[in-house]
Amino acid sequence: MPANTEERFMPPQWAFDFHGHRCPFMPLGYRMGILALERLAVTREMDHTLHVICELGEGHPQTCLMDGIQAASGATFGKTLIEKTYWGKLAATFWYPGKTAVRYGLRSSFLDAFGSQEFFAYRKRGIEPSGIPAAVTDAAIAWTLAQPDEAVFDVAERADFSYQPPKGSFNRTACSVCGEYVFERYVRMRDGQPVCIPCSGYKG
Repeated sequence: MPANTEERFMPPQWAFDFHGHRCPFMPLGYRMGILALERLAVTREMDHTLHVICELGEGHPQTCLMDGIQAASGATFGKTLIEKTYWGKLAATFWYPGKTAVRYGLRSSFLDAFGSQEFFAYRKRGIEPSGIPAAVTDAAIAWTLAQPDEAVFDVAERADFSYQPPKGSFNRTACSVCGEYVFERYVRMRDGQPVCIPCSGYKG
């Protein structure tokens, strides 16, 4: 096991490449994902079992957290294993069948202290992470990784948490208007004919 938290929780380079820039919130999500897997006593998801429900929203830069969670846990958007509640909170619940779901959230005290990092002075001026000096970004990342787990995260088991993954299906039907295939759960009927949502005129 790596000797310190910075080595243990530093995302691999491919995760930064996937994310597109270096910033401190992707590594925080990565750390969250690693800890959640350990808490649940499961390995990185290869298929379609682990599900993550993030309480993030839109319009706040800290959503980078989600890419870190995906990289660490394997619960990816493409496998439909991660979703957002749009609550605008920096937290996520990790669910695995047969296990007690666990919620990880960033502590308010941690975020207050974190806000003093020079990185945020740049961000508040509208400078994108890729335009911030590397030394400033690396200092922010190193600071987060140096903090003990209990200072960073609120952790709570959610014994009452219930989740039912959507049932998968390969069944599809050609839309009678545009001719494109649409998977059965998204087929709508218009004048007795199957149509896709865009051709149906419905909003959902």
